[in-house]
Amino acid sequence: MTARAADRARYDRATAHLDAPLAIVDLEAFDANADDLLRRAGGKPVRVASKSVRCRALLERVLARDGFQGLMSFTLAESLWLARSGFDDVLLAYPSADRAGFAELAADPKLAGAVTVMVDDVAQLDLIDAARDGGREVVRVCLELDTSLRLLGGRVRVGARRSPLHSPAQLADLARTVARRPGFRLVGIMAYEGHVAGVGDAVAGRPLRSRAIRLMQAAARRELAERRAAVVRAVRAVAPGLEFVNGGGTGSVQHTAAEDAVTEIAAGSGLYVPRLFDNYTSFTGRPAALFAQPVVRRPGVGVVTVLGGGYPASGAAGPDRLPVPYLPEGLAYDPQEGPGEVQTPLLGSPADDLLINNKVWFRHAKAGELCERFDVLHLIEGDTVTAAVPTYRGEGRTFL
Repeated sequence: MTARAADRARYDRATAHLDAPLAIVDLEAFDANADDLLRRAGGKPVRVASKSVRCRALLERVLARDGFQGLMSFTLAESLWLARSGFDDVLLAYPSADRAGFAELAADPKLAGAVTVMVDDVAQLDLIDAARDGGREVVRVCLELDTSLRLLGGRVRVGARRSPLHSPAQLADLARTVARRPGFRLVGIMAYEGHVAGVGDAVAGRPLRSRAIRLMQAAARRELAERRAAVVRAVRAVAPGLEFVNGGGTGSVQHTAAEDAVTEIAAGSGLYVPRLFDNYTSFTGRPAALFAQPVVRRPGVGVVTVLGGGYPASGAAGPDRLPVPYLPEGLAYDPQEGPGEVQTPLLGSPADDLLINNKVWFRHAKAGELCERFDVLHLIEGDTVTAAVPTYRGEGRTFL
């Protein structure tokens, strides 16, 4: 029996009393992935990206381990909810226009002490000030560095279009503005190198593309390490009390951790290891989060139909954004239909061994987005469900 077949047998036994659709997290795999992130971080603390987990119980589990420290959130409303729930170090990774949220933040000393907001434009400071509604608490601020690689005099850009702040001078200028402005304190710098951390460099069946990606990423790491160090020097000259410099992402943990200028690493998807992380040479994780759909039809030889399953991930549309049939091995989508809103036909010889109400296990393309489809995650240890914990959705929290 292969390791994957053994996992399928465990998951089927553990959930035999439960009807699909359902979602699980294999805690042994989850914990092993956490260990791997810490190993690659080389002693630097890992800040957990909450959007990649979207389950308070699992956030608490990973933060209870030595080496993990703080959360990286994705909306201001989520940040405030997490802070009210007892998480005392929450870095909002994206700028916000939530005026009611800023009024709440500026009026509550506990929230203001726990949450750090992201800024890359003076207009964002103006918005916060206009939203204070009498609140006088000092707002903790982090500046975001644009990590994109620019070639041929800027005519070619590789990387996500995030912050407009690219040069040390630009970040130092905004740092001076924050330092001069009452009601704000600059505490950190963040830089997410998505073109390194979020792009696999071993694409199956594409050796030339994979080599080109590796060359690009090597060049991007060299350029960013030099520029990030210069940015940190420039900003520390303005704000010597800077508390943290955050960088990384699951796919680049060990590379970012090697930079002296970086004080902490961000990661989250590496805990669940969705399918987009299958194409990396830098690490190998264990799939920990899966969902099951029940067989509801057997249309013919070599085909079964499962209920639902059409859960595409965000990003540029393409086959890599679709969930992948994982267990039993050997199933594939019908290219004429793909995964459907209500039903999904699956082709392959394993279909002939599947009966009505058997489970087919899938992996989502991305990590936390799976939790937008399910209210509960069933936690599996060995071949037993040991707990059922709510996702954000299960707690009535849908932030985006």
